[in-house]
Parts: sequence; C-alpha cells; structure tokens
Amino acid sequence: MAPALAEEQDGPSVAAPPAPAVRLDRVFKSFGRPGSETAVLEDITLDVRPGEFLCLLGASGCGKSTLLNLVAGLERPTSGSVEAAGGCPALMFQEHALFPWLTAGRNIELALLLRDLPRAERRLEAERLLELVRLGGSYGKRVHELSGGMRQRVALARALAQNSPVLLMDEPFAALDAITRDVLHEELTRIWQGTRLSVVFVTHNVREAVRLGQRVVLMSSRPGRITREWRIDLPQPRRIESSGVAELSVEITAELRKEIRRHGQH
Repeated sequence: MAPALAEEQDGPSVAAPPAPAVRLDRVFKSFGRPGSETAVLEDITLDVRPGEFLCLLGASGCGKSTLLNLVAGLERPTSGSVEAAGGCPALMFQEHALFPWLTAGRNIELALLLRDLPRAERRLEAERLLELVRLGGSYGKRVHELSGGMRQRVALARALAQNSPVLLMDEPFAALDAITRDVLHEELTRIWQGTRLSVVFVTHNVREAVRLGQRVVLMSSRPGRITREWRIDLPQPRRIESSGVAELSVEITAELRKEIRRHGQH
C-alpha cells in the first residue's frame, strides 16, 4: 500500500516572532505596610522587542525608575511577572557611580571580573570598550581627571561590559549640560545601532525620548500606568532640533501635560 501523502500547506510557513527581550505582565507594585500601602505601578503590561530602543516617559514620581528597578531585579513586583532576556540586565544610573579610587579601566574591569574573565583578557576588553565609547587611551585615568561626560562614557562602557542583551538607562544624561548631552545622544545611538542591544531608557525629557527611541511609552502619575505609546519612524541619526523631532515632541508634550493636570485634580 502506498504511503499516505501529507496535506499540502496553503502557503509558506511563518516563523514565530522572537521572544521579547523584556516582558512585564500585569505588574502591580506598592510600598508600605499591609493595610496602608501606596500603589506606585498599576497593571503594567509591556513587551520590549529584541534590539528595540524604547523610551519610558512621564512626570517625576510616576514610577519610571521603579519599573526599571523591577526589570533589573532590584525590586520584586507586588503581583504580576517580569522577565528579561539573559537573566540580569545591565543598568546605568543618572549618577555615574564610579569608584573614585580606581582608574577608568579598573572600574570597567569590575564588571568583567563578575564574568570570570582572566586578568589579561579583562585589560584588553576594558580597553576595547573604552575605544567603543571614544575614550581610547583613558584606561589609567582616575575619576577626578574625567569630565562629567567622560565619566558617563566610562559608566556606559562598564554597563556594556556586563555583556547583557538588555541595557537599562535611568536618566543617564540628565545632569549634563546641553552640548555634552547632545554629543552623548549621538554616541549612544551609534553604539546601539552597532550592538543591537535592547534598550529601555527612562527620561522626563520629551525631546530626548523622541530623538533616541524607536518607541515612546507615556506613563501616568501615581499610580503609574501606561496611557499611550508612539512609534517613531524618523530615520536615525536624528537631531534634537530637527522639524520631525520638534513636531512629534509638541504632540507628546500635550499628552504629558494632560496627565499632569489630571493627576493634579485628584
């Protein structure tokens, strides 16, 4: 007897979409004692695609940093689930958090030490990362010898040294002057395009979010909820003063102001 023939497919098979780099599913977070808790985040459901640059935007105190801490594993959700590819995302803060008694290179090597790289490899990798952030030749410089922008470059190199597919950034350029911030926007875009990391970037600066992100997610205030998002189709690299960035920033700013006024009425 002839073997049965398999039924023909109607069309070419479609590959399943890749798993998210970051997934938050119905996340709630509150602080305080039982019976007197304060809700900080409420019903957050969000996926970040592999290689996506996502900006979280909202007024001060809306829970952006708390959300980032949940993804980083520094806090646990009150309920819901948080998953990140690679297990432990790299995290970069507003303050550089460099150890002043170590050189720039040795600060980076701390992250490499956690990866169990041999000493000789740590030195070479630290120098490579300094080249990547355009601080070649700065391995032996102490923190006090570096400008604010240079310190943030070292902090970025240290975050990249963790070799995680996910990079979390909590307002890393907020304390810098406008010109230095503009230069670091360009550098971060270049590095992201070269590495294809998944980046979650927290900011309250609308133009910064539009300049950097592929997607901008707006959060409400207290408790933080996701209220709206925008896909940014403007080509990279972008200029913060370009007409496309300016026009979209006006639209998003209007929505942000609505959220701030709505919160002020409660």
